[in-house]
Amino acid sequence: MPKYRLLENVEIGPAVAEGNCIARIDNQVVFVKFAAPGDIGDVQIVAKKRNYLEGRIVKFHHHSEKRITPFCSHFQTCGGCKWQHLGYEDQLAFKQQQVVDAFERIAGLSGFEVLPILGSAQTTAYRNKLDLTFSNRAWVTHFDPETTIRPTALGFHIPGRFDKVIDIDKCHLMPDYVNEIQRGVKAFCDTHGYTYYDLLDQQGMMRNLMLRCNKKGEWMVLVSFFEDDAEKRHALLDYIRDHFERVTSLVYVINTKKNDTLQDLTVQCYHGNEYLMEELGGLQFKIRPQSFFQTNSMQAETLYAITKAFAGLSGKELVYDLYTGTGSIALYVADKARQVVGIEYVPEAILDAKENMKINGMEHLSFYAGDMKEILTTAFINEHGRPDVLITDPPRDGMHPDVVKRILETEPPRIVYVSCNPATQARDAKLLDEKYRLVKIQPVDMFPHTHHVENVGLWELR
Repeated sequence: MPKYRLLENVEIGPAVAEGNCIARIDNQVVFVKFAAPGDIGDVQIVAKKRNYLEGRIVKFHHHSEKRITPFCSHFQTCGGCKWQHLGYEDQLAFKQQQVVDAFERIAGLSGFEVLPILGSAQTTAYRNKLDLTFSNRAWVTHFDPETTIRPTALGFHIPGRFDKVIDIDKCHLMPDYVNEIQRGVKAFCDTHGYTYYDLLDQQGMMRNLMLRCNKKGEWMVLVSFFEDDAEKRHALLDYIRDHFERVTSLVYVINTKKNDTLQDLTVQCYHGNEYLMEELGGLQFKIRPQSFFQTNSMQAETLYAITKAFAGLSGKELVYDLYTGTGSIALYVADKARQVVGIEYVPEAILDAKENMKINGMEHLSFYAGDMKEILTTAFINEHGRPDVLITDPPRDGMHPDVVKRILETEPPRIVYVSCNPATQARDAKLLDEKYRLVKIQPVDMFPHTHHVENVGLWELR
C-alpha cells in the first residue's frame, strides 16, 4: 500500500523550479515531477514536506498539448534531461518566466528590461564534457537474483542516490562518438574481467570515465581507477589509444579517496597531450582534466558576448572579474579594457588563467587566488584601484554577504552579474538595490531539456 494518498483528476499548473510542475489541491501546493502544464491525471503523493507535497502522475486522463515524445530511452530514469517531454519553445518560455519570477518575487524588483531568452542552436549533442561512473551493481527496475546475473553499469547516478548508477547505452548530450567510446570501454572491461567499483564497500578497479571534446572534434578521455593493476591498466589504455583515433588526450588517475574529485590528485598522461585546446571568440583556451570550462562551448560564446556588451567597455576601464575561474570572461573582455583583475578561490584555476593569458599574448591582466571575501578587501581595492566595471560569475550559491557588502562600499559604476541560479542572483539583487538600479536582464539557455538557465544582469549605480 502507498504510504500517502492518491489525488484524482488533478489539473497540472505551470512549470516551476527544479523541473517540476505545480498543482494546488485543498490549499496545498503539490510539486509534480515529469508533468506538463495542462496535464490532467491521478497524482500519487510520494513525500510530505513542511509547506508542500511532492507527487507523480500514475494515471493520465488528459495529456497536455505541450507534450512531445521524449527522444531518449533513459528519460525519467537517469534524471539528466527532465524536460524532454516539452517542446523547446515551451522550455524557453518557462525558463524566462522563472528568471522574471525570481527577480519580482524574491528581490521585489520591477521596472527593469527583460530581453527575450536566447536559446541554444543545438538542443542535443551540445555538451563538451560528461562524467560517467562504473558500478558493480547497476540500478534496474526488475531483478531476479535466481535467474539473473547482477548487471554492471557505466553511466549516471540516479537523482538523489549516490550509490545507484544506471547503465547508459546511448546519451544524446555529447556528439555520438561519446557512445562509441563508453560502450567500447565497457565491453572491453566486461570481456576481460575488470572489476567495477562498489560504491558502498569501496572496492573494485574501474571507478570513473570522464570525456571531453572540443569544436574541432578532438577528444580527451580520463580513466579513473580505484585499484591499481598495472597490467590491466595498460591493456585498457592501449585499447582506447588503438581504437579511438579522435582521442588526442588519453590520461588516467588512481583515486583511492572517498570522493571523485580530481583537484588534489596527480593526473598522468598516457598518450597524446595532457590537455585540449578550445577556441572561443578568437581566443585559445587550454583545458586540462581538472579545469573548469563552460560545458556548452557554442552557447558560452553567446553568454560571454552578452557579458561584454553589458559591460559597455571603451578601452579605458579597470575591470574586476570576480569568480574568474580559468579566466575565460576576463580574457573575453580584455581587448576592450585598460586593465582586468581576476579573483578566484581555486588556485589551480588561476594557474590555468595565467597560462591562457600567455597563450593569447595578453599582458594587462592579473589574477589572484583565495577566498573572495578575504581577498576583496579595502586594502586590495586601494592597491589595484576602484573598478569602473565589476563582473561577477559566482557558483550556484551566489555571492557571500561580505562580498556584496564590499561591492556596495566600493561603488563600481556598473555591475554585470552572470548567474547559473536566478534565485540566488535575485537574493543578491535585493541587497544590491540599496545603491544600484537593475537596468536589464538577459536569460540564456545553456542546457536544453533541463530546468537550468543562465542569466546576465546589468546594474548601474544610482
